Parts: sequence; C-alpha cells; structure tokens
Amino acid sequence: MVASVSVAGDGVARNVGRYAAHGPEAEFEPGSGRRVLKNLLGIRKKRELDRVEALALARALDKLVRTYSGDHRFMASDICEFHRTWLGEIYEWAGNFRQVNVSKGRFTFASAAQIPRLMQIFESDLLRRNTPCNGMTGVQVTTVLAETHVELMLIHPFRDGNGRVGRILATLMALQAGLPLLDFGLIRGKRKQQYFAAVRAGLDRAYQPMENILAEVIAMSRVTSSSR
Repeated sequence: MVASVSVAGDGVARNVGRYAAHGPEAEFEPGSGRRVLKNLLGIRKKRELDRVEALALARALDKLVRTYSGDHRFMASDICEFHRTWLGEIYEWAGNFRQVNVSKGRFTFASAAQIPRLMQIFESDLLRRNTPCNGMTGVQVTTVLAETHVELMLIHPFRDGNGRVGRILATLMALQAGLPLLDFGLIRGKRKQQYFAAVRAGLDRAYQPMENILAEVIAMSRVTSSSR
C-alpha cells in the first residue's frame, strides 16, 4: 500500500493557537496594526505588500518556468526553492518550513513539528509517483494535479504563500504535460469557498472536488493561451 500523506488524525494539530511559537514568523511589522507580517522591506500597509508580492510572484514564475525541464522529478527541496525564489527578498523565513502552527477559520493545518516528516513522505510518495508529467493524458494530469495540490495544501509547509506555491507546482507540472500556463483567475470571490472545501475534502482522500476545479482552470487556461 502506498503511504498516505493525508494529515487527518496525524499531522493536524487540534486546539492550538494560531501562532504557537516566537521568532520572525510570529511577528508583525511595527505600526501595521498586526495586519502585515514582519518583512525585510519594512512595509506596513497590506495593500502595498500584496502588490510587492504579486510582482515578485510574476518574476519568480518566469524564472522557474525556465529552470525546470519537462522530465524533472520534483522534490521537497524544489518546493522550498519556489518559495525562496518568490519571497526571498521580502521575508527572512522564505524557503524554510514554518515553525508556527496555523489555521484558517476553524480548520487547523498540519502541526509545524510534523512538517519535515510529512514533506519527506510527500516527496517519496506523491512527487515520485506523479512527476514528471510528460506523456500524461488530460484526464491523468488533472487527477495527479488535484491529488498533489490538495495534499500539499493540507500540509501547508510555509508560514505564508502556500496556495501560490502550490499553484506554481501545479503550473510546472502542467507544462510538463504540454498544457499552457495555468490561469487560476476563476478561484476568487465565492469560488474561493469551493476551493477551500475541495482542500478539506482531501482529509478523506476525496480529490474529485479539486479535479473539477482544476478541469475548469485548465479549460480557461487553454482559452487564455489561444487568445494571446
């Protein structure tokens, strides 16, 4: 039997505070009203930090697309490099597994203490089994993208930026399969709740909800690519 990366009943920490550790990851930028994480640029306004992160993400994706080949088998260290390439000039902790426990609403992600072990399993199971994606059919790639993305989101290895790092990995995997750059523009507004529900469904190893979302993402990406 293949080892499961699902964190249900294992890596998920229950009844913990949102920030259960000290250090740079648990600190906010002075003067930001606890709305902006402590950063290397001294930015205090969330809107400005969002803008800087978005610009850095576009640059990082352009670089990473040119870095990884179509036959590359991704590793946990690659995912750390995605995060570092994107946020290395913004946060001291970029590229490192988080040392704080985090939650969204009433849902708590994997305990920080479990992340190194869970990411090792994620690499030896899902990444080894699902990458590279060259030669996969459309149905196959949607299936492996959904499983890989959901399990990475459940682990939530970084202090911030997990969703966007997960989208980078999905995009690079899709490119290996001959798909265009993925356009995740539809995951906004009310659709975000569907997305979060699809991630939570992964606790029961139910990946179909995420497969449905990614099938739409791929279809939109084909349209976007053909219109350029």
